[in-house]
Amino acid sequence: MTTTTRDNAVLITGASSGIGAGLAREFVRRGMRVALVARRLEQLESLAAELRSAGGQASAHAGDVTVDGDLARVVAELATQNIIPGIVIANAGFGVVGRAQDLSLADFRRQLETNTFGVLRTFHETLDCLRQTRGRFVVMGSVAGHISTPGGSPYAMSKYAVRAFAEALHGDLLPLGVGCTLISPGFVDSDIRRVDNRGGFHPHARDPIPPWLRMKTEQAARIMVSGILRGKREVVVTFHAKLVIFLARHFPRITRFLLVRANKGSRPEPRSRSV
Repeated sequence: MTTTTRDNAVLITGASSGIGAGLAREFVRRGMRVALVARRLEQLESLAAELRSAGGQASAHAGDVTVDGDLARVVAELATQNIIPGIVIANAGFGVVGRAQDLSLADFRRQLETNTFGVLRTFHETLDCLRQTRGRFVVMGSVAGHISTPGGSPYAMSKYAVRAFAEALHGDLLPLGVGCTLISPGFVDSDIRRVDNRGGFHPHARDPIPPWLRMKTEQAARIMVSGILRGKREVVVTFHAKLVIFLARHFPRITRFLLVRANKGSRPEPRSRSV
C-alpha cells in the first residue's frame, strides 16, 4: 500500500532565493516536506540538495507563474509521488519602480501579470490539492498593499489587489474548509530589490535599503511560518511595517505628507555591476 503525504507538504513559488528560500528552510527545520518552484532551476536544485543534505525532504520544479498550466504540471508531478500539498505559498513576485509618468503600460502590465495574475494562477491550479487536504493558501503581500508610496505605484497596485483577494478568500473558501493567510512584510533581506523592471536579476546590485532597517530572512521566515501554522489571517512582519500600517489606517493625511516629503525621487532600478 502506498502512503499519501498530505498535511506536511508545502509548495512554494519563487523559492529559488530570498524569502521563498527562507520559508523552505524553516518548513524543513520543522520537519515538513517542501516542493520548490521557480524559473531558475539551477538555484532550486542547489537549495533542494542543501535541504536534503540536512536531512529534509525537498524537490525542485521549474515553473513560471506567468505561464498557464505550469503550476498544474508541478501538482501532477507531485501526485505521481503521492504528494498532495497541504500548504501552498504564492510567493513569486518582483517590483517595478519609477514615477507613473515615466513608466509605460507594458511596465504596469508586466507587474500585474506576475504579482497579481501569478497569484491567481497559483490559486486556481492548486485549489484541488487544498480541497483534498483542507489546507491553507498563503498570499505574499507587502506593507505596500496597505500604503502606496511615490515611485512605487505598479508594485503597490499589485499588492493592494492580492490583499483584496486574500480578504475575499476568507469567506469564499470557508465552505471548502480551506484557510487563507496574507503575509505583509516590510523590509526583509531578499533579492527583490536586485530585480529590474523587466524581471531581470542582478546579483551584484547594491540593496538601497540600509542593513539596520532590514530584517534577516531567517527571522522573518520564522515569524511567517509560525503565523501560517497557527492559521492567522494576516502576518505583518517587521516593526516598521506594523508602524506604517497603523499610521496609514489612523493618520492617513499625515502619513501621506511624510511619505511625499521623505521621497527624493524613485528608487533606481538595479543595474549590473560595471566590470
